[in-house]
Amino acid sequence: MGPEEREEVVESLPGEVTDREMSPPEGDRHQEARHRVLDILRGHFDLRKRSMYIGSELPVYYPGERRFAPDLLVVFDVESHSREKWLVSYEGKGLDWVMEVHSGGDRKKDAVYNVRRYARLGVPEYFIYDRAREQLLGYRLKTRGARTYSRIPEKRGRLTSKVLGIDFELRDDQVFLWTGPTLLLEPMEMVEQLKARVAKASQRADEELRMRREEARRRRNSERRLASEAERLSSETRRRQKAEQKLAALKAELQKLRSRPH
Repeated sequence: MGPEEREEVVESLPGEVTDREMSPPEGDRHQEARHRVLDILRGHFDLRKRSMYIGSELPVYYPGERRFAPDLLVVFDVESHSREKWLVSYEGKGLDWVMEVHSGGDRKKDAVYNVRRYARLGVPEYFIYDRAREQLLGYRLKTRGARTYSRIPEKRGRLTSKVLGIDFELRDDQVFLWTGPTLLLEPMEMVEQLKARVAKASQRADEELRMRREEARRRRNSERRLASEAERLSSETRRRQKAEQKLAALKAELQKLRSRPH
């Protein structure tokens, strides 16, 4: 099959899953959790200029498999341009990381069937955020050729994704992402944090300006006092010099009077 024929085949494949293939809508809790993790991942890896694709609910086609659309998916070392579908045979790569967010409906789909499916397809890591039970689960293939997952053990309340280089923590009804001691933020959270830093820096600059102006005012007052004192001393010196000159003249006059013959 030539390049043009392949392009035609890719274009002919549906770019969205049907209602029959999709799970029933799970509401805002499902969407909010999915969007939060998606935004954090994109913001984190955008800063690192990593060649990769991060998508959400994208129809995925593996050879010989029914298509599916994970809540979140990551593929490394590929172009990051927008896509309507992921065709493994066309892209030349399968998925590197998948997360499903479960809020209601059939739990077996994510917790049983998808655990088997993603392992069989060779997806290195699979994470499940079960919002109904407030539980975070992680699975990993121990070797590249393995086709059965092992559970990722929790350490200090976090699950480590070796694929992403990120720790996931479930706390206060929310998933937090970490790189070492650094908490990763959503773009809006980063904007708000930046605004707070700017406001704090502006306040500090205003305070420093006020202090500099106050110091300048004190310095000017001090200079005026010194100038006034110097003028007073100079004036006193001039008066003293005049008095001394007058005294010397009087003494000279007295001396003349005394030296006259009687």
